[in-house]
Amino acid sequence: MKIISLTDIHGRIAVLSKMEAIIRDADLVLVTGDITHFGHRDVAKQVLDTIREINPHVLAVSGNCDYQDIDDYLTVENLSIHGKGVVKDGIGIMGVGASLPTPFNTPNEMPEGDFETCLVQAKNDLPDSTPFIMVSHQPPFETTTDKISTGVHVGSHTVRAFIDRFQPLVCFTGHIHESVGKDYIKDTVILNPGPSGAGNYAYVELNNDRVGTADIRSIPV
Repeated sequence: MKIISLTDIHGRIAVLSKMEAIIRDADLVLVTGDITHFGHRDVAKQVLDTIREINPHVLAVSGNCDYQDIDDYLTVENLSIHGKGVVKDGIGIMGVGASLPTPFNTPNEMPEGDFETCLVQAKNDLPDSTPFIMVSHQPPFETTTDKISTGVHVGSHTVRAFIDRFQPLVCFTGHIHESVGKDYIKDTVILNPGPSGAGNYAYVELNNDRVGTADIRSIPV
């Protein structure tokens, strides 16, 4: 299974046409939050319609810069994996959107306790023996993927504890634009490709229940 993760698109639809071949070749496209830049349902629809015209196999969570009506839209369109788990080709996919509270009072923030609730709900949707991947707009704490420009780690303790306990194959994340990186929590691969609005994406190949290729890629924009 070939999977790409697009995160922090921030409404920059033009770049998606430059990624058409990449999007088309994937078996699954994961949209990992901040679909818009403080936008609403209409902007998210434009972004997601653009992706789905290229590849219909899309699942998504919202980010902290997306308003609540975007979550509602994702649910209506059967795209949302926020607090949900689904199985595709024998692989579980589950997710959590939003971010922890920020200094900027963005539209879609929630405390650690809500992250725990969403992750538990999503995991409960998956059969116990199913290998799975996860999507979390908020990166796990104290990795190469959650460090802001001052060097402080701002990731979620709850997301990290969940990964440490359940060991998904991969965690696709984003949110912290300057913390592009690949890391590991035990055997789980953590990938923050940086903003897809700037041409970045994460690429993973799964061979049954094993991770083959897992890296961060970009195109010139």
